[in-house]
Amino acid sequence: MTTAIPGAALEPVRLRLRRDAEDKAARLRADAHAQAASIVAQAQQDAAAALAAAAAQATATAAPLTTAELRQARQAARSAVLSAQRAASDELRRRVRAAVVALRAEEGYDRLLQRITRLAGQAAGPDAELIAAPTGGVVARRAGVVVDCSLDRLAELAVTELGAAVTKLWTP
Repeated sequence: MTTAIPGAALEPVRLRLRRDAEDKAARLRADAHAQAASIVAQAQQDAAAALAAAAAQATATAAPLTTAELRQARQAARSAVLSAQRAASDELRRRVRAAVVALRAEEGYDRLLQRITRLAGQAAGPDAELIAAPTGGVVARRAGVVVDCSLDRLAELAVTELGAAVTKLWTP
């Protein structure tokens, strides 16, 4: 025989089963949160380690490149400075040459030419051939001896004679 158990009599059992289910669900939720927190923490550690490794590798890879790029930049800067100095020196030579050649149009050029001719002839020695230079001045020649007193050559010698003083063109 089966007797019917009234609903009220089962209420404590239902409450107990429900409480047990809620407790179990709470434990499962807590375990899931703990496991998720552990996974996130491990992922953060892995990401931090990967980032540190990548940064170290990037630094190691970039260091030689940076050194090489720095060396190239220094070489380029040095080349630019030398190029500018050469341009300044060339410009000085051009201006001095132009100024010396312009002496031909000056009033006292004939006296200057006579003096240059006499000095070139004396330096070359007796029987030297004296030839007028196309840009002014004179060249004296004798066997094995050439004395170039052309205005171009005299201008070049004047700049060369300045020596280290020319560096004042590009030093502050």
